Amino acid sequence: MAIKKHVLSLCSNDTQSILQEWLDWLRYEKHLSSHSIRAYCSDISQFLTFLNMHTGNIVSINVLSSASIKDFRAWMSKKAISGASNASRARSLSGVKNFLGWMDRQGIAHNAAINTVRSPKLPHKLPRPLQYDQINNFIDAAKYLAKDDWIGARNQALFTLLYGCGLRIHEALSLTLSDLPQNGFLRVKGKGQKERMVPVLKIVENILEAYRKLCPYPESENRPLFLGARGKALNQGVAQKTMRDLRRGFNLPETATPHALRHSFATHLLQNGANLREIQELLGHSSVSTTQRYTEVNAEEMLRIYRQAHPRAK
Repeated sequence: MAIKKHVLSLCSNDTQSILQEWLDWLRYEKHLSSHSIRAYCSDISQFLTFLNMHTGNIVSINVLSSASIKDFRAWMSKKAISGASNASRARSLSGVKNFLGWMDRQGIAHNAAINTVRSPKLPHKLPRPLQYDQINNFIDAAKYLAKDDWIGARNQALFTLLYGCGLRIHEALSLTLSDLPQNGFLRVKGKGQKERMVPVLKIVENILEAYRKLCPYPESENRPLFLGARGKALNQGVAQKTMRDLRRGFNLPETATPHALRHSFATHLLQNGANLREIQELLGHSSVSTTQRYTEVNAEEMLRIYRQAHPRAK
């Protein structure tokens, strides 16, 4: 993952070198996923392109350090006019803050204005879990809607693992055969390469085993667990498309994504008596405040049931 050449051509040689050092830091020291690094590259590329046009100068270290709050506001305004959502603009600003903050810590340059730029307000979004019957129906259907039996078994195994263990999609697709559950536990590498142990239900192990038996490609210790039709590691986009097809077939909301299975895992555990600290460990959240969102989901569901059931609410 790298900044594209046409963007680098807008930068001085020293800026180009520093950009590469920053990306190496994200990749090898922060251990960010390729998806996260791609997003950072996109954000910083847009900012560098804007700064070049806005100032009329090659983007040098001096141009970066002297960018004013007016420059940052003009950039955010341009993104808003072009249709970027608050969430998109907030993410882009976060990426630029990361880059300039890293430069500051390295003693390369200091920008006094960047930390005074306010991030756009984001709506308070709650996770949208699926109901038990919705999950059971579409996971069962995933096995039969594919053209090849082994691909159907793969889809069922992947979605069962996401729901049964609360994994992020990239965590599941990063698993190799050497990572298969042992003694009832799965070792997972999450964000920042942090490892956690997740208990695995016997039904999840059985469905994984059924997929492995049908998969036509030879097994080796470091082979990806989930394969695409041509025997390479399954692409995240293919898994998401499969979910979209199932979503349409079962008339599920657009929030029914692979990540919704992780939300459902956490919400259903909470509804059945698990405490927040336990769920935090299972999900690999660094802060319990992130996990607390699921208590709001529970409260919202309780309020919905109350309003439907109470005679005076009608």
